[in-house]
Amino acid sequence: MENKVIYFDNNATTQVLPEVFEAMAPYFCERYGNPSSIHRFGGSVAADIENARCKVAELLGATARDKDGIATEIIFTSCGTESDNAAINSAIATLPERRKIVTSAVEHPGILSCLKNWERKGIEVVKIPVNHLGQLDMECLKREVDENTCLVTIMWANNETGTIFPIKECAAIAHSKGALFHTDAVQAAGKIDIDVVDTDVDFLSISGHKLHAPKGVGVLYVKRQIRFMPTILGGHQERLRRGGTENVASIIALGKACELAKANLAAEQLYLASLRDHLEKRVSAEIPCIRINGDLANRLPNTSSISFEYIEGESILMFLDMHNICASSGSACTTGSLEPSHVLRAMDIPYTAAHGTIRFSLSRCNTMEEIDRVADVLPPIIARLREISPYWENRDK
Repeated sequence: MENKVIYFDNNATTQVLPEVFEAMAPYFCERYGNPSSIHRFGGSVAADIENARCKVAELLGATARDKDGIATEIIFTSCGTESDNAAINSAIATLPERRKIVTSAVEHPGILSCLKNWERKGIEVVKIPVNHLGQLDMECLKREVDENTCLVTIMWANNETGTIFPIKECAAIAHSKGALFHTDAVQAAGKIDIDVVDTDVDFLSISGHKLHAPKGVGVLYVKRQIRFMPTILGGHQERLRRGGTENVASIIALGKACELAKANLAAEQLYLASLRDHLEKRVSAEIPCIRINGDLANRLPNTSSISFEYIEGESILMFLDMHNICASSGSACTTGSLEPSHVLRAMDIPYTAAHGTIRFSLSRCNTMEEIDRVADVLPPIIARLREISPYWENRDK
């Protein structure tokens, strides 16, 4: 176990499952035809893409089909960030008379960076605050969404804390003022139930590499009644909504990953929650001065954000890495200084805790043995770092 890599950074990316790799492998050297070709060799690949499209739709609860049974609401993209950008750009293009977008203060950079660019072009961007549990201020959301709002974009679940947002209610608030609604479901897809019909979302983004498919493929769901203006123009692919020859092998892989996620969702939720809870129980019992961040009653089953007070998260990660343990920090190293993430700042987590925050994110590939290994090595790491920390020494002053 000591020499084995223990990977607890699954919200960053996941292992491609063997079944998924097996499904995509033939499309590199055997079934390599261009799906836009007229001949049968390429045409059969096009049929396989449509089959994958339907599998994605089933995971998301998208029921709309055309006369041929194709899930036309699913657009294949390169990643979640492209999907996020495409939804935002389309909303602005189709509702040009509305010049406001409402989002949350804890969105992924795929949303916030795009909105910052539009803000420079005259679009008003309002960020709804969250409380210390990462819960969205719904009263503020109701106040801010008005007749000038073209889009409300709220993530389904936060990538750092796992906190889940009330998407159905958020969509209803947007629609009450005639605005469109988008959700970044990159962290939620394959981990919790998603039903785009019940929640009545207009746009939804997912990314393949977050649910055991390869990097470089994503999806934008667009509700059938919604006008969509494409960002990438080219050929007739994706029914003229996203030009460019399809990333066939990865699309097939994503379809398989969605099929597996749907089949195993209930059992996997219970399994991952048991691993997460065991980790938090051991760490809480054996290490003083910690806090577990987020809405503990309403979060992703695989995500645990733990703050170890009075030390730096990067130092913890370095020591974990020496034990072949992979996790991620709640801080970002920019211009030579450490700053807590925008999510932790928005939650008003004290700096003494935010700087020492580690995110452990699990997948079906993890085991209880790995959990215990991490829980074994963490206490001496934290103790050692606190011994040399001036903040720990002066914590009561």
